[in-house]
Amino acid sequence: MPVDLTWTPQPAAPGTLRAQAEWEGRAGTAAAVTSSLMGWQRIRFEITEDASPGVDGARHAYTPTLGAFSAVIGASGDILVPEDRLRSAMLMAAQGRVVLEEELDKLLGKPWDEELEPFRYAGDGAPVRWLHAAV
Repeated sequence: MPVDLTWTPQPAAPGTLRAQAEWEGRAGTAAAVTSSLMGWQRIRFEITEDASPGVDGARHAYTPTLGAFSAVIGASGDILVPEDRLRSAMLMAAQGRVVLEEELDKLLGKPWDEELEPFRYAGDGAPVRWLHAAV
């Protein structure tokens, strides 16, 4: 299903544009879109695919400086880190090759969140959706 994008100025990087879209598709579509977008130069993006019955969701992010990030998202919206990736991070930390906290931050996408945060805020009339935690 084609998605029409409305492009507006991106205040976080003057001279650039931003767009936001919501869409529906079969599971795995976010990965295909991510793969296509990574071929563009100087682009930053994040794509979230919600979990559906029997299928975990996914989060994909890309920045020119960090490259690609992908994570599985559970039904509750949490990033799910596979056991083998946790074991690998712990082993590398035990060998002194990485700092465990920094490696865990990468597994959770923290560097991508920090880099993308200024771009998430809509400006000049662009749409923005604020998410609130239920307490």
